[in-house]
Amino acid sequence: MAHRRYIDCISVDNASDRRRMQRNELNQCYENSNEPTAEKKTLHWMKPLCHQAINKSSFLFSSRVYLKEIKGKTNQTRKQVYKWMMLQHWFRFDFALATKLADYIGKERKYLKCREIFDDIINQGLVPKESTFHILIVAYLSSSASSCLQEACIIYNQMIHLGSYKPRLSLHNYLFRALVSKAGSSCKHHLKQAEFIFHNLTTCGLKIHNDIYGGLIWLHSYQDDIDKERILSLRAEMEAVGIEESLDVLVSVLRACAKEGDVAEAERTWIKIISSNNKPPAQAFLCLMDVYSRVGKPMKCLEIFRVMQERISSNVVSYYKVVEVLCKAQEIELAESLMIEFINSGMKPLMPSFIAMMNMYANLSLHDKVESTFFWCLETCCPNRNVYNLYLNSLVQTENLAKAEQIFNQMFTDEAIGVNTRSCNTILRGYLACGQYAKAKQIYNFMCEKKYETESSLMEKLESILSLSQEEVQKSISLKLSKEQREILIGLLLGGLRVKIDEEKKSYAVHFVFRENSNTHSFLKRHIYNQFHEWLADKLPVDDNDRGNDIPCEFMTISHSYFKFYADQFWPQGIPSIPNLIHRWLTPRILAYWYMYGGYRTSSRDILLKLQSRKEDVPRIAKAFKAKSLNSRIKWKGRVFWVGFLGSHATEFWKLIEPFILSDLKASLEAGIESPSKGVSRLKNINFSSDSDTDGNTSYHSNDNCPPNLL
Repeated sequence: MAHRRYIDCISVDNASDRRRMQRNELNQCYENSNEPTAEKKTLHWMKPLCHQAINKSSFLFSSRVYLKEIKGKTNQTRKQVYKWMMLQHWFRFDFALATKLADYIGKERKYLKCREIFDDIINQGLVPKESTFHILIVAYLSSSASSCLQEACIIYNQMIHLGSYKPRLSLHNYLFRALVSKAGSSCKHHLKQAEFIFHNLTTCGLKIHNDIYGGLIWLHSYQDDIDKERILSLRAEMEAVGIEESLDVLVSVLRACAKEGDVAEAERTWIKIISSNNKPPAQAFLCLMDVYSRVGKPMKCLEIFRVMQERISSNVVSYYKVVEVLCKAQEIELAESLMIEFINSGMKPLMPSFIAMMNMYANLSLHDKVESTFFWCLETCCPNRNVYNLYLNSLVQTENLAKAEQIFNQMFTDEAIGVNTRSCNTILRGYLACGQYAKAKQIYNFMCEKKYETESSLMEKLESILSLSQEEVQKSISLKLSKEQREILIGLLLGGLRVKIDEEKKSYAVHFVFRENSNTHSFLKRHIYNQFHEWLADKLPVDDNDRGNDIPCEFMTISHSYFKFYADQFWPQGIPSIPNLIHRWLTPRILAYWYMYGGYRTSSRDILLKLQSRKEDVPRIAKAFKAKSLNSRIKWKGRVFWVGFLGSHATEFWKLIEPFILSDLKASLEAGIESPSKGVSRLKNINFSSDSDTDGNTSYHSNDNCPPNLL
């Protein structure tokens, strides 16, 4: 009787099969829950309530009753019951209920779950409340995930265009600060959004702080095409409202002058900087050096560099700039003396300056100096594909094909260097010039396989040569994953990689995502980009591909039926899972890539592997490790499971995977040098020796004290 006042009953036929069906639906929701035991207990409160209603008639939860009943429950429970309700035939969408639930979940910064309900409201043809927009934007901005800022901007734009709301000043400022929070080159594409926020502040009559003006000018200064008129208008507005130009604003103006080569304005701005009480920052000196280099005044640039050394001491970037300027001006003696000075200073890395020197020698056809600089570079720096490509091109130009072939093979076999479109075209040019047509065809077939673009001049020569032997030039080769690619893909999928599924188009694509501030992921993304080059939807220009830093942290393959197998095995119905045959697939290479992508070494030298999966799949992976004589323990922490190899077991695991670890990463991964990411840093409190944890010798049982959100 106590529950009846909380339930709205609808009179229907009192058929026993209807009651039995609804009771089974509720039991299935309860039993199949992905939540740990503690959360299942919190769902148990529903059973007598719903069963009593079913015994009388079919039922419908009202929003007021629903929220009152689950007031003491977690938001995860609220979300799960709400999802179950949506699947019932009696469900009617309740705007107030959806709004309340979205606000509850969003305040806990669970932006994905909040976004689901937000989209449900939109799909009903309704406009969410202003509070829901605000909470969801803040939830997105509180996350460090790379895609969250873009999603926050989308919701912000919808808030204004769809809802015609006028956000608070704090929300405008919060989003604007997020747009200008990263390095300038990575933020420059945010200019349009920043201008939109500035427009909204102006039209709403809100106060515009000096950091908004400064941030907008800063974004303009990083654009490829400088809008001088817009910068001037912003500076005029600042002057009109009585805001004094800060040092950061003046440096931004100087940066814009450098891109335009505006010496007069740059010198006026420089006078303002040095006349202020603040010491000129290094960036100001660099921008002024850039101005003079663009107008062909290398000696003036060198003079500014010496002034910088006297006032604030030089740094690595300043040496890069002055060596680059002198090399472009082909001032050989000055460039060489600055390079020796740079090396003797002990500053690192030196690679950009070595590349500038080799380019200068190559342009002057000083191939002996190109070779000596190449070996000089190898003595002081890690291998770099750009340096190898410069040396390879020099060898081909001097028709030293034997050594060129040796360098190309070294690049091909060393995963830390690798080959790309530029290196393949260079060696192909050498083979064609020397009449080695069989090798030229072999390289061309490899380029077709990797989808590398062949230079038009080489293509014409190749076609004319092969036409004489009545051979047809193969334009393309059908895509097929190699054994190595398949193993790499499985290792990354175990570490959390996702397969994008479009059910309507029946298409499948792999979405590669790497951590932006991870040294390990920086090397790994370059390697993966090269390994899957022929599969990628968007490819970098040839020059950019030589620099690993220009490879984005996210890129996708084309949609292909080959990836359906991996979607079905690892992401069935969009849910992370462990395949039934995983015990057959755990090769050393797969484990190595799992470790490089989703692994971590603790200060006690234990090895942890991230595992994102349903809890019922966890015993499967534990048994697979046990079958390979790898003793492991599995712990659930945060939103994922962690597989731990402790003590001597970590040593055994490392010996197994070491041959397949990238050479550039072996030292850091073996020693555990790299600092853990934000999500991993919380693992220091995990006790893998606890009896409540899963290990390879026992069946799985979850820890009741774990957070409620498994996935």
